[in-house]
Amino acid sequence: MFTAVPCTVREDGAPMRKSFDRQRPLTHLWLDHPQAKHLEHMAQLLDALPEATELAFGDLVAAGVDPHLGRQGMSAEQVLRVLILKQMQDFSYEELEFHLADSATYRAFCGLGIADTAPSKSTLQRNIKVISEQTLEAIHRMVVACAKREGVDNGKRVRVDSTVINAAIHPPTDSSLLKDSVRVLTRLLSRARRWTKKKSTDHRRRAKRRALGITHARSAEQRLPLYRDLIAVTKKTLRAARVASSILPRVQAGKEQAEVDRLVEQLRYHVLAAERVLDQAERRVLRGQSVPAQQKVVSIFEPHVDVIVKDHRETLYGHKVFFSAGASGLVVDVVVPRGNPADSAMATTMMTRHVEICGEPPKQAAFDGGFASQSNLDALKGLGIRDVAFSKRRGLDVMEMVKSPRIYRALRNFRAGIEGIISYLKRAFGLARCDWRTLASFRAYVMASVIAANLLTIALGVAR
Repeated sequence: MFTAVPCTVREDGAPMRKSFDRQRPLTHLWLDHPQAKHLEHMAQLLDALPEATELAFGDLVAAGVDPHLGRQGMSAEQVLRVLILKQMQDFSYEELEFHLADSATYRAFCGLGIADTAPSKSTLQRNIKVISEQTLEAIHRMVVACAKREGVDNGKRVRVDSTVINAAIHPPTDSSLLKDSVRVLTRLLSRARRWTKKKSTDHRRRAKRRALGITHARSAEQRLPLYRDLIAVTKKTLRAARVASSILPRVQAGKEQAEVDRLVEQLRYHVLAAERVLDQAERRVLRGQSVPAQQKVVSIFEPHVDVIVKDHRETLYGHKVFFSAGASGLVVDVVVPRGNPADSAMATTMMTRHVEICGEPPKQAAFDGGFASQSNLDALKGLGIRDVAFSKRRGLDVMEMVKSPRIYRALRNFRAGIEGIISYLKRAFGLARCDWRTLASFRAYVMASVIAANLLTIALGVAR
């Protein structure tokens, strides 16, 4: 029998338990296979971190669902494990649902009993997205401390570099942003008509044709009249949306009031977004002005996305992410700042955080050439780092950075290894592109992938 424990309710009414009850459910035996052995050891590592489950449980309870209603459902421990499995295998929620129903090894890792029904993809998504970036960062630090205890990595040698992780948006053009604005506002107006009793013309087909014509136009002279018409269509739709957003707040909808309030909030947001898109299009297309990157709208759905120009040649849409990794390949730290900070602005920050995570500064640190500056070298030496090597010296003296040219060459070669680590994270752990929305979810996605990669690194390190 199961004992009663605090819980929250998942989407279908099932409660969320903190962890497995006193008696675990009967689960499948682990297969005698290397991948199964790695997952088994990862499960043992998580068993040794009950504080991680406590943090996940706190997020689930804070979601605001009554913990005393519903039948028995997923535990907080299971939610944390399915999140790690999802990132480790780069599964979609639909794929995760299938593999949890199909694979005995994955069910054993996630603590699903033989008689348990696999959670649906909507239940998985609802529960996983509740785990916050702060909780995942705290769990990440627990995993790094575990790696030190297991002797996998002592944090004495560290290498730092940055990369860009793409957001899930299409390449932004003025025409596509205008078309998106018309499409979303028209959809919201269609929902609002039930209460406003106001009819509005559906311009989505016209906007789509104009955007398609702009895409295939061969010259600016051909594009300009199409843009003028697309802007006019967007303004008509925007006027109707403003009228609806002024009427809806006065509507008394009774039991449906919450739905009306959500609709008002969505309309207000997309009205403001459409106004920014219109202003940007008129400035760029009609008046021939340039819009600074900080003011550009690149998505009406993901306003947090940064425009990042890499190496003065490639424009990316997502966030710049800074990684520091140890000699074992363990990712000691990951930071997702706002904007597009220069690498040189983050060198001291990364090493200060390293001291917080590991309790002491590394003896040796290797950085990409973009981090190099005299002020950074002085600050890093001031933190107590004995040898600091930048892959490009940029006027710095080798003997000022390290004790000998041999050490400098060794650290420069050591730094190159983080390129492979970042590539590994992008190929195997889904960090080439983040499909989660909002900046907080973006950071949580990155941190969850790093936790999964670190647990596997520990499992492989102990196996050796």
